[in-house]
This record gives sequence, structure tokens and C-alpha cells, in this order.
Amino acid sequence: MSTAELREPAFWVLTTLARGRAHGYGIIQSVAELSAGNVTLAVTTLYKTLERLESDGLVEGAGDEVVGGRLRRYYTLTSAGTQRLEDETQRLALKVRALEAGLRRPAVVSGRAVEA
Repeated sequence: MSTAELREPAFWVLTTLARGRAHGYGIIQSVAELSAGNVTLAVTTLYKTLERLESDGLVEGAGDEVVGGRLRRYYTLTSAGTQRLEDETQRLALKVRALEAGLRRPAVVSGRAVEA
């Protein structure tokens, strides 16, 4: 398992592509939806992220289509990208378990346990 944390844009792009092939604007829309509106990818951030993920072998081009006179370039997750996302899922799950365990423990104030 890779322990290096994915940067947030990479996490959201990979998460989107785990749902299937998508083009740039579709990725931006999906990230906003998946993050409940908490993450908005700028176009420049998206394409820099896609370039990096592609050079790392995690994402690959999946064809071009002309829609309404505009070229749409599609991307898909590679098997290495799927594995990287699974590794990130495990890393995040470990953090959540640690947080939940900490929240269940009573707080200690001046050497005494108190209800949290």
C-alpha cells in the first residue's frame, strides 16, 4: 500500500474516474457533486492534475469526441490508478478509525476522566 497522501485535486479526479470515463468539464461537475459543493476545480488545476496523473500512469486518454462543435477529450482510470485509489481508501479509513477511537475515549482534564 502506498502511504503517500494524494493531493485533494488528484483524489477527486481519481474518485470521479472510478465511476467511469469522463471528459474535463464532466470531471469538474462530478467533483462538485461528489464533494457536496465543497470542492470546485479550476480548469487549470484540473488539466495540470490530469497531466500529472497521466505521467504517473494512473489515468489515460480514452478518446476524443466532437460535441456541439467542441472537442471533448475523455479520460479513464488505469489499473494502477484503481490500485492507487484503493490504497488511498485504506489510508483514509485508518485515519477515520483512529479518530473514532479517540472520540470514544473519555477526555482527561487535570488527571481526571470527564465525559466528552
